[in-house]
Amino acid sequence: MAEHGSSACSHPSERKYKIALCQLFVSKNKLENIRHARELLEAAADGGAKLILLPEMWNCPYSNELFSLFAEEIDADDLSGSPSCGMLAEVSRSRKVTLVGGSIPERFGSHLYSTCCVFGSNGKLRARHRKVHLFDVDIPGQLTFKESATLTAGDELTIVDTDVGLLGIGICHDIRFPELAILCAERGADVICYLAAFEMNTGPLFWEVLQKARALDNQLYVATCSPARDLTINHAAWGHSTVVGPFGEILATTGHEEAVVFADIDYAYIREVSDQHETWWCRISIKEEHARQERECLEIWKESILEVLGWCKAPKFVKEVNIKEALSWIW
Repeated sequence: MAEHGSSACSHPSERKYKIALCQLFVSKNKLENIRHARELLEAAADGGAKLILLPEMWNCPYSNELFSLFAEEIDADDLSGSPSCGMLAEVSRSRKVTLVGGSIPERFGSHLYSTCCVFGSNGKLRARHRKVHLFDVDIPGQLTFKESATLTAGDELTIVDTDVGLLGIGICHDIRFPELAILCAERGADVICYLAAFEMNTGPLFWEVLQKARALDNQLYVATCSPARDLTINHAAWGHSTVVGPFGEILATTGHEEAVVFADIDYAYIREVSDQHETWWCRISIKEEHARQERECLEIWKESILEVLGWCKAPKFVKEVNIKEALSWIW
């Protein structure tokens, strides 16, 4: 998996700031959705938020039949082809806030993606995350939905350096996979933002517990933003946008109606939790452990190959060649 965005050590201008989650109602009118999203974003900024989130598919009802109709092309140098992102850039620049712009259906060539764009406080596009884990589910008699029927999965880990620090980004089903959160934490993220439209079956089962698990396991903040619930569509959202602290405690949440949720992010608190419970010092880095195992396997293969070549009385120069090439000679 490639990594998108900056992974350098961040030195945010504010060590403590306010985050806002805009749980908004999504209609079938894109222009109305954009107008309404702007209203909530500006209200959040007026409330003192420096980091503001929108939900998954905020400009489009959650429907395979509608993704293509609402899709936009996103060009970082020219946002004229994306009215949704154009609005996000304007608000982030005029209000001097960092926006994690939910997700919208993105058209890229012949593919459609569920894409989150992150805008810095200068209005510039800082990163783009394409949903990695698509939601394909079949619950007999209750729910059948296959995002893969229309959407293409992304393949990049997204960590973005912003004015408020390093942010990890995930979309909905990405939260089900702890590896993504672990990688974000290992690369220095203090907040992971998940934009999600969990539905009425999985929401009651997994929504809260997954947020707590990702935050507690990695000793960081987890912020989730959902659309408000609309029971007139097949994929009605669970709602309950939430901010969870590094001890797995719920700091702020809401129900299923439209709302703006505020909470404080305090990096000093993360350091305090980490000092009290040094789980990261006890954890073997996945990347380092994999690298160690690869080195051991390579040495074993190398010794075996050289031994076989010795039996075959191969010329000395053969022993200096690439391992894969030597294997091809043997087989």
